[in-house]
Amino acid sequence: MKEQLIKIEDTEKGFESIKHTDEYGVEYWYARELQVVLDYKEWRKFENVIKKAQEACHNSNINPKYHFGGVDKTIKMPKGASKQINDYKLTRYACYLIAQNGDSRKEVIALAQTYFAVQTRKQELSEKEYSELSEDEKRFYQRNLTRKGNYSLNQAAKNAGVKNFDQFHNSGYKGLYNGETADDIAKRKGLRYREDILDNMGSEELIANLFRISQTEQKLKRENIKSESEANKTHYEVGSKIRQTIKELGGTMPEELPTPKKSLKELEKENKYKNSKLLQ
Repeated sequence: MKEQLIKIEDTEKGFESIKHTDEYGVEYWYARELQVVLDYKEWRKFENVIKKAQEACHNSNINPKYHFGGVDKTIKMPKGASKQINDYKLTRYACYLIAQNGDSRKEVIALAQTYFAVQTRKQELSEKEYSELSEDEKRFYQRNLTRKGNYSLNQAAKNAGVKNFDQFHNSGYKGLYNGETADDIAKRKGLRYREDILDNMGSEELIANLFRISQTEQKLKRENIKSESEANKTHYEVGSKIRQTIKELGGTMPEELPTPKKSLKELEKENKYKNSKLLQ
């Protein structure tokens, strides 16, 4: 059982380690790198799987070009020579289709099918489907969005001249949480040292933070802010305005919302344990 848990965790880490994110926070994978993780020795055979996945995409009335972008790469050869090879820039959905059309005898393929199915599903929820999720499922969904949002926000902050990112993020927290920094929030929640505060928020609290994150990013870009002090000020002001809006609507202040009994990290470990039992 322990070995199975390690395999699941290592496989997930493998998919995440080769994940790339563009300037807009959009995730993608390169097929040549995915080939290695999925244990395909020959590119020719793996490209056949890709072609089957493209057919499946087309049969679902979805244009494969949106999910399988052809790219060329130059690789170094012996004696200073170089060679161009073809590759694909894949969306998460494309990776899911590749896993579905892979060699089912490979254990890593079964793990890939589960991983990409779950991750793809998280990004395709309708409003009705979201309302039917459990609180913990909503937490996972919103946490995924805040993770992407923070990546985009960091890019915008960097372009605005921010160098001290701890100070920048604390400015936003102070505005939203009535002066509390990330450390203050962690202490109030009774968290361990360096434990992620976002992993210990309910869905309502995560939504408030997601709004802070997205609105700050847009304001930095819209007003073309180019100084660290102005960026920090902007983040604080956005957090404060969101707090004021919550107050005016009669909502619960973020610091008054309950902290879930289990962090998302704990829930992830429990889910992996359950999945390992199912695979036995």
